[in-house]
Amino acid sequence: MAEDIKDTILSTIEASLDAQLRAVRRLRKGEPIASKPARKSRLSQVDMAYDVLKKARTPIHVADLLDRIQSAFGVRVDRESLVSSLTKKIAQGKRFVRTDPNTFGLRQEEHR
Repeated sequence: MAEDIKDTILSTIEASLDAQLRAVRRLRKGEPIASKPARKSRLSQVDMAYDVLKKARTPIHVADLLDRIQSAFGVRVDRESLVSSLTKKIAQGKRFVRTDPNTFGLRQEEHR
């Protein structure tokens, strides 16, 4: 657990420093800094899993799902977090089904 907290703190500091470095580089180039940062449309890990499963048209084991998310979106998703999120959606009867242990697919109505 302590490693998770340490990793989260370091990731936050890294993201902050990255944003500061980008701002300094824009100032050096003479680019004005926007008063409101441009909003990137980011997909949640559940949305990324949905996109991968929709393209696959078949259930996928979570290990392969994580690899495909990283390939398609360039994002590393935490295994436990993704499984937890998908399990919650399944319990709510939304979008996903579990076909085998750690294997997820889309509900029939989602394949359209």
